[in-house]
This record gives sequence, C-alpha cells and structure tokens, in this order.
Amino acid sequence: MDGVLPLYKPKGMTSHDCVNRLRKIFQTKKVGHTGTLDPDVTGVLPICIGGATRISEYLLNSPKGYEGEVTLGKATTTEDASGEVVAENIISSVTRQEIEHAMKQLTGTFIQVPPMYSAVKVNGKKLYEYAREGKEVERPKREITVYNWTLDSEEEIFEGPYPSFRFTVHCSKGTYVRTLAVMIGEALGVPAFMSDLKRTKSAIFTLEDCKTFEEIEAAKERDELASLLVPISEALSDLPKFIIHDTLASKVQNGLVLEKEQLSFYKGEETFLFVDESGNAIAIYRVHPTKPNLLKPEKVFHF
Repeated sequence: MDGVLPLYKPKGMTSHDCVNRLRKIFQTKKVGHTGTLDPDVTGVLPICIGGATRISEYLLNSPKGYEGEVTLGKATTTEDASGEVVAENIISSVTRQEIEHAMKQLTGTFIQVPPMYSAVKVNGKKLYEYAREGKEVERPKREITVYNWTLDSEEEIFEGPYPSFRFTVHCSKGTYVRTLAVMIGEALGVPAFMSDLKRTKSAIFTLEDCKTFEEIEAAKERDELASLLVPISEALSDLPKFIIHDTLASKVQNGLVLEKEQLSFYKGEETFLFVDESGNAIAIYRVHPTKPNLLKPEKVFHF
C-alpha cells in the first residue's frame, strides 16, 4: 500500500509513537510522519505509507494552520503547559486592542529561535536532550513567516491574574507556535506560555480529512486500510500538475532530463508533477539548478 494517511494525532503521543503504532497496523517499516507535533498537541498529522515516504519533504515544507490558547502572567521551561513555571507576574488586565497589536507585530517574515525543549539538532544532538541535562547551547536561528493571526476570544478586556485568549494562526514550516506565544508575551511586556494547541491544517489536509486510531483499527478489521490512503498525486495537489502519455511518459518514467522548449504546456513552473491519464503520479520535476533551459527529475515513482 502506498499513499498518505491523514491522522488525527491524539494528546499524549509523540509523532514517533504514532509512526510506530501505524507500522504495526500496516505491517510495514516504510512509515514516516511529516512534521513533529509535541505530545500535548493534537490534530492533523499526515503520515506517509510505503512509496509515499518519498514525498514527506514536500508535505513537511508546506504551510500549517493552528488553533490554540495563550496564557499570560507565567512563563514555563518548555513554553507550554507541560513545563515548570520559571517566571510569574500577576496581571490586572489586558485589552483586545493590545493583543491584536502584538499579533500584528508578529505577522510577516522574521527570525525565530527554537525553544530548548525541541527536536532541533545541534552537533548531532537534539536540543531537548541538552535541556534535560541542564545545558544551554547556542540555538540555530531560523526565518519563519506568519501569514495571519486571528484573535478568536470575544472579550474586549481580558482580566487577570492570569488571563488567556484563543487564537488561530497560519504560518510557514518550522514555526514553533509555543515560541510565538512567548513572543506575544514579550510584545505585551509580560511572561506567557502556550496553554493549548491543535493543528488544523497541514499541506492540503484539514481536521475533516483526518482519521483517528479507532477508525484506522476498525478499517483494518474490515480489510479496508487501503481505502484510507490518499494517492500521491492528490496529496501533492498544491503542485502544478501535467498529464502526459506515450513517448514523453516513457522518458519521464526513465528519469530523463527534458528541454523546456520541447514542452508546449510548460509555463515557467519551478517544481511540478507529471501524472498519467489515470491521475497516477509518475514523477516530480524541477528546473535544473545550473542549466535553466533544462528540467530534471527530483522523484520518479515506480509502483
């Protein structure tokens, strides 16, 4: 079986826990997730099965959507509710206007430093491993983009001592939303942490697409696991797609480099997907890095 399973990740499981459980269900080692979710975070976690593991990087690099909650007045070691409180400042109140102004300051492209309790690697070792040893190391800065924030709570004034508010955010890959919560606090001049988080969108997948482990186990009992998998061509539907056949399809399946001028349908796309007449993915091509008049294969699929 090859395809992408849109999983609803439950609270209390790591992304790796989910992969291990699905390896047993699907009876294959070729299972991979498309972006780590912390144990306390729930929601959309696309899982690549079989040959679809080869497209995990494209799903990983896609924008994400979240719904969550920020609590003001406290800071924690992990920047979320699971950590120990390391700073506290009782707050009388904060206004809707102040929060929305902070969100506006944190919209756009800027640099973010990942938290110490994260899976980012430094010198081959994960940051959370250093944190558990009580060691501080220099963390790699990364450029992220917050496309938009929405303040979902309806209050005009959020009263203390530890006011909280709900939000929706859409952001680029690599964004730590719990760090965004801390940064909102900094913009407001108070400590803060992320008290709740759910991923609502990843690549083309939304909460409505997701299957729970209970639904997956039930499908296995009915011998219907394959029906839960989204085909590669559909999972990559945000890429430009070209239907090809005959001689060109044969060249693509053999991974040949193509000349742009030979393709009448090509309109300057950087990366795109070739599919056959049945809609099955054949290959992902992109502009050649050193020969801009050529197109080279990134992935060729043989199922």
